[in-house]
Amino acid sequence: MSESPQRKLILGSTSPYRRELLARLRIPFDVAAPDVDEAPQAFESPKLLACRLAMAKARAVAAQFPAAVVIGSDQVADLDSMPLGKPGTHERAVLQLQQMRGKTVIFQTAVAVVCFETNFAQMDLAQVKVKFRELSDLEIENYLRAETPYDCAGSAKSEGLGIALLESIDNDDPTALVGLPLIRTCRMIQAAGIKVI
Repeated sequence: MSESPQRKLILGSTSPYRRELLARLRIPFDVAAPDVDEAPQAFESPKLLACRLAMAKARAVAAQFPAAVVIGSDQVADLDSMPLGKPGTHERAVLQLQQMRGKTVIFQTAVAVVCFETNFAQMDLAQVKVKFRELSDLEIENYLRAETPYDCAGSAKSEGLGIALLESIDNDDPTALVGLPLIRTCRMIQAAGIKVI
């Protein structure tokens, strides 16, 4: 008796970092851009913002591909309960890193897996506590000129030179800080019917 064909797996994200992470699993997948407004709602905590956007992204793409298993993810840097998103510009990145120096920032990385056809929907959140060094203005400037991390939450590109900004990292999934917690993702896509190994 032959196995039934596996459902299509889709990453609902245009992030090159998430695409690179998911490729580590060596599972064929497609990429689709979710059409989601990422603006925070009034009084929304960074944790709730990350969770809401991860599910919204997964659902937005799943609506276009109802038979597929869709992964949505979002990351928000949480500085004293204040959300720090992608800076977008050099000036905003400088400001973010000046605010974070010497402090512990929680990177809230949410992942959601949805399949409309099977009525499957799960979400999980990985929290990564990152202690930043007491960075000088010159170190911040040198880092930003070298790395240009304007598309990274909190301007911290830990998989590159950004690791030099940090004093310590405390988490249970080393991929979460980069943008897609693969341990949780593996668990959820397997529950949705995608064979990983």
